[in-house]
Amino acid sequence: MSNRSSAARAAARLPREPGVYRFRDRHGQILYLGRATDLRSRVQSYGGDLRDRAHLAEMVAQVARVEAVACDSVHEAAWLERNLLEADMPPWNRGLGGEETSIYILVDTRPHTAGVRPSYVARFDGVVGFGPYLGGTRARQAISGLHRAFPLSYTRDRLTATERDIATRRGIGPQSRERLAAAVISALDGTNAEAALEALTAARDRAAGALNFELASRIHGELAALEWVTSVQRVTVEGGGDHDVCGWADGLAVTFTIRGGRLNGWDQRGCSRSSVARASAVTPPEWAGFAQRNAELAATLIRA
Repeated sequence: MSNRSSAARAAARLPREPGVYRFRDRHGQILYLGRATDLRSRVQSYGGDLRDRAHLAEMVAQVARVEAVACDSVHEAAWLERNLLEADMPPWNRGLGGEETSIYILVDTRPHTAGVRPSYVARFDGVVGFGPYLGGTRARQAISGLHRAFPLSYTRDRLTATERDIATRRGIGPQSRERLAAAVISALDGTNAEAALEALTAARDRAAGALNFELASRIHGELAALEWVTSVQRVTVEGGGDHDVCGWADGLAVTFTIRGGRLNGWDQRGCSRSSVARASAVTPPEWAGFAQRNAELAATLIRA
């Protein structure tokens, strides 16, 4: 990187956590914004062989400063990248980042249509809706895993002969509908995702023990997808409100703008604590830790 020593020092101080990073040039202009599963590893990779990112070599030569936001999950980082790029596309970004589509998961508890299914629109009439999630493939894999763990669709009033046979062998019927629906909902709302994950882990291990490695691999994919959709993700909330979030550390304020439930603004500037006292006071309590942690990270990177 250009200004290699300062950029490399900053990269070395990044946490090994998921998040979003951006590069600025010596004039303070944002060059590029990306997301990472491991912020430190990802940003440090720009100082080596770029391989399939060779087109970024010219940009890397201009990097003078590194900034980052640490997130609570890779899914949260994916949404934050998407939101920020939709709000403002830096010159070296080619698109919105990942190719994931926005999708919802619907839990239907009605007798004739009980089951779990995906939806590309936030229409929840008569059903319980969750999301949005990024990634149609992941959402469908998660739904497959939920069906494997808690087969709500086998409690419908009308089943095919094959479905009836499976339901009978598993001891499932209309009387199971309330229990299975509650298990699916508690997995998706985060109150008891562990039950679904444990059920899938046990199913995967049984398949591997029976040398059915193809099935074990499929269930492993369902596990990863269910972990994705049940991980902490608050930067995009359906029906969310408007908030201004502020954190301050060592003479640096980091502010985030949330509009319509989407965190789509991120700024940082040097200032006194008193100048952001009001902004800090109106920061919602549930965002205070996120803002403070990232203000401290920003101060660490500036010192580097």
